[in-house]
Amino acid sequence: MSEPKQLRRPPVFILILAAIATLFFVLPFLGLLFKTPWGSFFSVISESGETIRLSLLTSICAAFISLVLGVPLAWVLGHMQFHGRRILRALCLLSLVLPPVVGGVALLSAYGKNGLLGGFLFEVFGWRLAFTTTGVILAQTFVAMPFLILTVEGAVRARKSDEELAARTLGASSWFTFRHVTLPALRPALIAGTVLAWARALGEFGATITFAGNYPGTTQTLPLSVYVGLEGNRENAFVLSMVMIALSFIVLFSLRDRWFGEST
Repeated sequence: MSEPKQLRRPPVFILILAAIATLFFVLPFLGLLFKTPWGSFFSVISESGETIRLSLLTSICAAFISLVLGVPLAWVLGHMQFHGRRILRALCLLSLVLPPVVGGVALLSAYGKNGLLGGFLFEVFGWRLAFTTTGVILAQTFVAMPFLILTVEGAVRARKSDEELAARTLGASSWFTFRHVTLPALRPALIAGTVLAWARALGEFGATITFAGNYPGTTQTLPLSVYVGLEGNRENAFVLSMVMIALSFIVLFSLRDRWFGEST
């Protein structure tokens, strides 16, 4: 039986507050839409091709690393009971609430040329992570992976383990069960978490500029290019901001049915 329309209609003050909240989010994008110099849009895109390519490459790599490392960690946090789990979760999600610049400083202390691991890698193998393209990927992964962990851990906690138990009872190994039972059941959360991680990586600024610097062609991503443009060429900043908004919006909009179970 369908719910009566009177029960589905929210109170007027709820609609008013929802409209104000909507306006709050939409107005900045409308302002940018009107400020963008559309006459020089494609010329700016052409000049910034290397920056766009670098941003897409590093953010996709960061999302992939977040998926490969974050899913097992989210499964452990959501599925297993052990001492220190709350501490482990807090440490793994800390970069979610830290100021990005502080995250960049922390990355330098660990992976910089004189850092805990970075110093060893540089002295033994000659590998330098900071102020390189690899450093950009590390910084983006550091701030993006918590979004995937939260999404997948929530899905792990919400689902029942009856199917996994049945598979193990029938003789399936833990690895087989994880690949063929657990992961398919978590697919919507995996997609949503990966998209969130990618979007966060694409927009990362503070940790990137602190740990990787701002070198055109090597570490200058779209957010860093926008920052430089605001100090010199605002037209470039507006155009590149529109590019980032368009990329993120298209991906989020195309996956809306996977997130909310809707197709409209």
